[in-house]
Formats: sequence, C-alpha cells, structure tokens
Amino acid sequence: MGEEDTRYACLRLDNQLCFPLYAASKEIIRRYKPFLDRLNLTYTQYITMMVLWEHSKMNVKELGEKLYLDSGTLTPVLKKLEAKGYLTRSRSEEDERNLIVTITPAGRALEEEALVVPRKMGACVHLEKEDAAALYRLLHKLLAGFAEEEQKTPAQMQ
Repeated sequence: MGEEDTRYACLRLDNQLCFPLYAASKEIIRRYKPFLDRLNLTYTQYITMMVLWEHSKMNVKELGEKLYLDSGTLTPVLKKLEAKGYLTRSRSEEDERNLIVTITPAGRALEEEALVVPRKMGACVHLEKEDAAALYRLLHKLLAGFAEEEQKTPAQMQ
C-alpha cells in the first residue's frame, strides 16, 4: 500500500467506529419492531414510556435530556402518546414555561404488557452477559463524552 493509499484509509468504511454503531442500532431497532407493534408503539414511544414507567412525572426538558432527544423530535412523540391515553401534558403551576408529562393509568397498565419485550429482545442479541455489560459501559462513556463536549465554550473547543 503506497502513501497515497494510506492517506485515504480514514475514509474506508471498515475503519469507521460510527458505521458499526449505526448498523447495530438500526438492526436492534428493527428487531424491536414486531414486539413493539403488539403494543402499538414505535421505538421512540417505547423508550419514552420506559422513562415514565420509572419516573411517573417529569418536565419535557428533563425527559428530552434522558432520551437524548430535542423538543422538535419529542413533542410529536408526546402528542401521539397523549392521544393514545398513556400520558398527559400540562403546564407547571410553579412556572408555566415548563411542560409536565405525567403517566396515566392506561400508560401504567401498558408497563405490564411491555414486561415481555426485554426478555424477547435478549434472545435476539447474541452477547455474553460480560460482553453486554462492557458494551453498555463503553456506550455510556461515549455518550458522556458527547455531553461533556457540548458543555464546552467555543474558546475551549479550539
């Protein structure tokens, strides 16, 4: 391989960390689909409900931060989940600029139906427990690095 060839090595798909992350994410979400179709949820609606099953009530900004979603993406998801009767959206009494999302009894009941999803997905992901734990740790480390980068001022980025 000549110098010219090595110069372009950074553009080879096989040398990209982002590509297997993208492809794996796409494949995992594709495998979720049949299980989530039975719940009448998209993947984004499902992860939104997961946060609400854990927290019951939170403001939209916090919810977006937990899900790594901006309000432009999250708002239509919340509207659809509200139309399905799984949550309510209301203005905070303390600060009406804050929109509060609260799970409904129907949303709580959906949690029971969703209990089978993690087990079924576990059967689709062929990783040893230790490998899955290592991957989880590395992905969260990667996400934390992105969050840290976003906190930097323009002067710190140079």
